[in-house]
Amino acid sequence: MSPADFSLKPVLTGDRTVLRPFTEDDASGIAEIIEDPEVIRFTGEPSNELTLERLRSWYGSRSAQTDRLDLAVTDRATGELVGEVVLYEWNPAGRSCTFRTLIGPRGRGRGLGTEAARLIVGHGFEQLGLHRIELELYSYNHRARHVYDKVGFVEEGVRRQTEMRDGVWVDETIMSILAHEWAAHGGHPETGVSATVR
Repeated sequence: MSPADFSLKPVLTGDRTVLRPFTEDDASGIAEIIEDPEVIRFTGEPSNELTLERLRSWYGSRSAQTDRLDLAVTDRATGELVGEVVLYEWNPAGRSCTFRTLIGPRGRGRGLGTEAARLIVGHGFEQLGLHRIELELYSYNHRARHVYDKVGFVEEGVRRQTEMRDGVWVDETIMSILAHEWAAHGGHPETGVSATVR
């Protein structure tokens, strides 16, 4: 199989969201999202080094990356930036990537995160030829866990007490989804119907 081509930065359109390449103009929207209390609770305090200038440089350079895919999650109805989805830590030998997502307050509770996850995971398997996509989350992040379960990620295990958060040791859950699982349900494990048949 030919190697995945991460140099192509697609626009992926769903019923509620549009995933598109980042530009440096997205920096202010991301800055607002990473300051959100719920985001901080599940990702940690943003570094003091994450100035608006650094964010502009980072997000302005995402389209030039050839070993990862960072896409802005936007509300299809308004065009507003509500978060990001990322495939990174590309392992060519294992045809695998790590997945992460970040959805800000304006994108929560409306299914945008679930649709965005399905869109980028589907792209990873169907267009990039990935075999495995994995992720890690704090075990107390029930909102994210609900999304990952709905998309078809399977729990592989728990790393116990990996970090001290607010004076309490917390666990990390490791989850993954494989190409043949995606082919069977297309991100809808509850129905077992592939997206290609929908």
